[in-house]
Amino acid sequence: MDDSPAQTAQFATSKHPTALGVVCGAGAALCWALGFVAARHGVLIGMSPLVLALHRYVWAGLALIPIAAMGGLDGLGRIGLWRAVAITLFGGLPLALWSYYGYVYVPLGHGAIIQPSCAALGGLILSSLVLNERLPLRRILGAVAMIAGLIVIGIEALHTIGAHGFLGDMLFVVAGSSFAVFGMLLRLWRIPAMPAVALTSIVSLAGVPLLFFCLDNFLAAGFVQNLIQAVVQGVFAGAGAVYLFTRAVILLGAGRAALFPALVPPFTLLIGFLALGEVPSASQLVGLVIVVIGFWLTQKT
Repeated sequence: MDDSPAQTAQFATSKHPTALGVVCGAGAALCWALGFVAARHGVLIGMSPLVLALHRYVWAGLALIPIAAMGGLDGLGRIGLWRAVAITLFGGLPLALWSYYGYVYVPLGHGAIIQPSCAALGGLILSSLVLNERLPLRRILGAVAMIAGLIVIGIEALHTIGAHGFLGDMLFVVAGSSFAVFGMLLRLWRIPAMPAVALTSIVSLAGVPLLFFCLDNFLAAGFVQNLIQAVVQGVFAGAGAVYLFTRAVILLGAGRAALFPALVPPFTLLIGFLALGEVPSASQLVGLVIVVIGFWLTQKT
């Protein structure tokens, strides 16, 4: 008798777990990159960063409420209200606001490089200070390399954009650092990825009343542009990216899967060039190369 489609898929997964893990990890990086590009596109056409941030969490939160109510996410109720609020403050709606407002002041490449780099740097520092994890010399050198790459980009912002450029870069520093705290809290409290996504999305629904302050902007963007942001931010850059990255961790192990966020900056610059016509400057490309080397050093065992 012929194998069922489910049996065939299970066999393929068990036979080629490494290949599937690579596809999932690269897919997660691609989804995160699409989120950056879509946010920059939204800002360029005049959409409010607040509207973009609400698209990132509202639709996912509404979709996940019935699943959470029916107990479809294991351990959700055991996390507790205050922990749910804490991880939302660092990994929910406020995080999206820092990130999207940054694109009001600086080009795509700045956010694409600065935010993931600061998330990685912050993660290294917090894992050492709070979680008491060993910080070997190679990771220290990688952190120094990432800082050097960020300095290159920061100098460009000051010289070419001025004080507004520095403000935009600092917003991405705050966003990346916030994500690092979010990741540290998940590890400290042992909260799995998907329940964390559900909680941050559901608790972020508390920000829905803010839509009344930018309702005119929301309506002026039109159905198509709002739909694009809802799909890209709410589905791909949100739950989709987390699910794919979680699968990569399961299939490849945390050490190898941790390399995939390093693909986010180059993916973002490439998609931004193809979709928005934003050409990275020489300083951005130099900073990108240095940061990617830093990523590689921090994750190499």
